[in-house]
Parts: sequence; C-alpha cells; structure tokens
Amino acid sequence: MNVCEGVTGAIGNTPLIRLARLSAESGCEILAKAEFLNPGGSVKDRAALAIIEDAERSGRLRGGGTVVEGTAGNTGIGLAHICAARGYRCIIVIPDNQSAEKLDLLRHLGAEVHPVPPKPYSDPHNYQKIAGRLAAELPGAIWANQFDNTANRDAHYRTTGPEIWRDTDGRVDAFVCATGTGGTLAGVARYLKERNPAVRIVLADPMGSALYHWVLDGELLAEGSSITEGIGTSRVTANLKGTQIDSALRVDDQQCVDMVYRLLREEGLFVGSSSGINLCAAMRLAADLGPGHTVVTLLCDRGGLYARRLFNPAWLREKGLTPPA
Repeated sequence: MNVCEGVTGAIGNTPLIRLARLSAESGCEILAKAEFLNPGGSVKDRAALAIIEDAERSGRLRGGGTVVEGTAGNTGIGLAHICAARGYRCIIVIPDNQSAEKLDLLRHLGAEVHPVPPKPYSDPHNYQKIAGRLAAELPGAIWANQFDNTANRDAHYRTTGPEIWRDTDGRVDAFVCATGTGGTLAGVARYLKERNPAVRIVLADPMGSALYHWVLDGELLAEGSSITEGIGTSRVTANLKGTQIDSALRVDDQQCVDMVYRLLREEGLFVGSSSGINLCAAMRLAADLGPGHTVVTLLCDRGGLYARRLFNPAWLREKGLTPPA
C-alpha cells in the first residue's frame, strides 16, 4: 500500500503544474508548484511542521504543550492542523486586517485567535512581538517565530528545493517567488544554487514592501501599499539573511489581480494574491530570459481564503482596482 502517516505525512511532494497558456505566450516552460494542495492549503504547512518537529526534538515542546505564533494566517493554519493532530494548544496572534476567512478557519481548527491592530515591526505592539511575549509568559509554551526561526528555511532546503530539482530533471533556469518570512525563497535558493550556480533566483515583491530595493540597491525602502496578505516586509529576517538573490521584480496590485483572474479563467486554478504576484514575476522573468527557458514558481495558497475580498468586484473597486471582465 502507498499511504501517508496522518496529516503531517501529507505535507509536501506537491505536483509541479505546467501552465499551458502562460507557457505558450512566453515561449518558456512556466511551471508552478501546487502548494495549495498541502493539507492546510498553503506552502506554510512545510514551515509549520518543521518548526514543531524542531521544538519536539530539542525538548522545548512536550506533550500537552502550547504553540504560540504571530501570523498573517497561513502559518497559523498549518500550525493549528498539526497541533490538533498532536494534542498541543495553539494560540494565534493575527493582524485584524487579514481576511475573515482566515480568522474563521483558525477558530474552526481549534486555535485561540487574538486579532490585534496592525503595527509596524518596530512597534512593541506588532503582532509578532505580542506573540513572543505571550509565549514567554505561558508555562510549557514555545513561540514558533517563523520569521527568524531558521527551521523554516531548512524545511524548504530539505523538501521544496529537492522536489523542484527532481521534477524538472534538473532543467530549471530560474526560480522566482514572493517572500514574507523569507523561508521559502532562502531554502529553495540554497538548494538550487548548490546543484547549479547558474540558476537565477529572483524575489517577487508587492508594493509596500522594502525588499525590492534591498535586493537591487542594498537599501530597505518601501513605496506604496498593497492588498496582498502575508508577503512583503520591512526587514531582512534571519531566514532571508545571507541568501544569494540575483534580482528582484516588483508587481503592483492591478497586475496581480489580473493574473489571479487569468489563472482562474484560463488555467482553472483558484488561488490567492501571492500566486498572482509570483506568476506576474515569472512571466516578466521569462521575457527577460527569452524563449526556451524553464521558470519555476509557487501557487502558494487557495483562493477561497480571499473570496470576500480578492474575488469581490465591489471590494476591489473600493480599493481603486478594476475587476477583470
């Protein structure tokens, strides 16, 4: 029999999907890893599992313990699934401007959800810092600390990178994706660069994030704002630090929205805004490389988490965006 062991056994080994329309248009192979097929519905399941297993191995997390995290949603969802399966209490601190679908799902999964006003990382009331303090106050609790816990990056070095290399038979010219914690980009970049230093690693960034200028100019400079959730940041995390990144591309909200709807109408893929950022950047990178190359990116999570926003024409118009016809 070919079976997996529980919910955690189903994390990873997601398929690499060839996007037919985008590939034909670009003259390149545009391949996207279907991370929305993880049990918790996103790429963040990988980091969540790695963080919990690392804490278990070290003895910091024991039976009946508590996992606390500050998250924009998806890492919290992954943690909540795993905590439910392993008997841990799960406490999630989340900015209150995230989608209602995420907050509802976290509660359905049994997590204790603490919505807080969004604050910059420099503010002591930032959701990540609140989570850290809360974990320190609770006996038997750990702070997952996904942004600076390099178990996150290591998970992608051990799994996502090798899966991409395996499924392309090593014929990958470039990898591009957006980043929040930096774990996915850093882990995949490290693995692919070890196998072939010529593989181009490109960071896709929404407006409002400082990483675009950091990659190109060495300066953390944010411009504008974005409707995207869970990607972009104003700092270089421990996960991202030291990663060899060849270039960066910036994608605005209208381009992202257009791509998300295009993926739905042309490829039958119902995904979130980070996937739209990734595919916009992948197409621009393919144009820069020229026909005949293979560009890999991620389909990060499910569109259902954003149904009342990203797929709501009235909400898009309120944000000054044009809903695709």
